[in-house]
Parts: sequence; structure tokens; C-alpha cells
Amino acid sequence: MKNNQGMMVAVRVSLICNVILFTIKLITLLIVNSLAVAADLGISAIALGVSGILYYAIKMSNRPADLLHNYGYGKIENVTEAIEGIVLIGLALAMSVQAILTLVWPGDGLHAPVIGFATSFLGIIINFWGARFITKLGEAHASPALKAEGLHFRLEGFISLSITIAFAVVMILDAAGFVTLARYVDPLATLLVSAIITVPSVRLLKEAFMKLLDASIGETSQMGVIKALAAHYDRYCDFDSIRTRSAGRRQFVDIHLVMPDSLSVKKAHAIATGLKQDIARALADSEVTIHIEPCRRDCSYVKNNQPCPYAEK
Repeated sequence: MKNNQGMMVAVRVSLICNVILFTIKLITLLIVNSLAVAADLGISAIALGVSGILYYAIKMSNRPADLLHNYGYGKIENVTEAIEGIVLIGLALAMSVQAILTLVWPGDGLHAPVIGFATSFLGIIINFWGARFITKLGEAHASPALKAEGLHFRLEGFISLSITIAFAVVMILDAAGFVTLARYVDPLATLLVSAIITVPSVRLLKEAFMKLLDASIGETSQMGVIKALAAHYDRYCDFDSIRTRSAGRRQFVDIHLVMPDSLSVKKAHAIATGLKQDIARALADSEVTIHIEPCRRDCSYVKNNQPCPYAEK
């Protein structure tokens, strides 16, 4: 419950920040008439929708496993990642086309760039603070959905920074008398914003897609499993068929542990339980399953007529 509460705090902060940012950008667009701000407003609109999805995704991901979902609902977080990645890429492509058309047929230019500069600077502060806060909680709870949301805020921070610089350039060009040249700054800034969105969004979508295909757990977690097995090396004959998968922030480990065929069920169960507990301690939010198999008596000890060092004394 405590874990769930911490994650819900991050979701509420995300929702509040997105509402504030959306309102600021909408007012700015109506006053300034900027294509780059329009692109940024579209991102905030998407962010609002994703925040709503994220709220229900986090609540659902904490539901226990049932008859219909034997491994729980953790993958809903990966679905949220994928949705965010797809929509952001689509927005970037649409705004890129519009920016190119504006470069070919430039409009009247920006209105009141000072207001755009001030509101974009405010967006920098809100976005980078939100990114730091949400990413920190996402890492603490190993939540891919929160990490994706933190990445989204960081992206918006860099976008706000780009737009702020663009408004500053427009003000400088206007003051210097290069009004016609200033008209091209906004669509160029929009192309830059689209590029900033596209690259990490493609990476985010790729990672989410791989997780939905039951990709293995991360390298750090895999090393945790290997270290636990190494710590118990003198209590079992061998291991094979190590399978791992991730579902949201949940990690699943399945191991086949080879034991001497003469070992009692009670002793074999105790060894497996000790190993299972060590792996669970090494991996946050994990579910470990260990299958015990009897030795096939084809090892070097049997072939050399030597006593089995793992047999019950």
C-alpha cells in the first residue's frame, strides 16, 4: 500500500503540472500565434490524456493476480509507455509537415514575442522540476510508466528551452530591423522541437514493445540472480532453464534446480526456499519460481565412482 501511495503522489503531481502547462500554453498561443507553441500545446494535450491513463494504469498494475491474469496486471504500464511513444511520434511528424509548409509560405510572424518568452521560461522551470520529482519516484518504485512520464517532462523542458531561445532570437531580429528573417525562426524552432520529440520517443516505443514481447529482465537484475546462485553453489548439483520476464515494474524468474535424487523432499525444499529468498531480496518487486529436478546421475562424480558432495549427510 505504501508503494502504491508513493506512485499515486507522482501521478497527481504529473496531472497538476500538465493542467498548469496546458493552460499557460493555450493562453500563450491565443496571444502570440506561434507554430512552435502550438506544437508544445499539442504535447501538453497529449500529456493530459496520458496522465489520466497513467492514473488508472498505476491503480490497475497494483491489482493482484487472478484467474484471468495469472501474472497480474503489470504490463498495463508498458502499454502506457507504448501509447505515449506512438502519439508523440505522430505529433512530431504532423508538426514537421506544418513547419515545412510555413517555411515555404511564411505567415505574418509572431505577435507579442515578449509574452511567449516569459511563458516559455516558466515552462522550463515547471517541466524540469516535474521531471526530477517524477523520475526520482519512478526509479524508487521501478515503475516504467513513471519513468516514461519523467522522460516526457524532461523532453518538454528542453522543448520549452528551445522555444524560449527562439523567442529571444525573434526579439533581437525585430529590434535590428530584420522582420522578414524573424518570420522563419518559428517554423525552424518547430522542426527542432519535432526532432527533440522524435528521437527519445522512438527509443521509448522500442523499449515498451520489447517488454510487451516478454523481454528478459534488465542486466543488473540478471546479475542479481547469478550472484544468488553463486552464493548457494555448494547446495545443489546444477541449474538450467533460467527464464526471466518483466511485466511493468514486476520481475519474474523461473529456474530449474538439479538436486541429488537421494535428497529428501524436506531438505530440497529448504535449499530451494533459501535460494528463492536471496533472489527476491536482490530483485525489487519480483516473483521467483524454482522447480526441483532429480540428478540424472550422469555427472563426473558418478562416472568416477566418487561420492556425491551434495547428497544428504
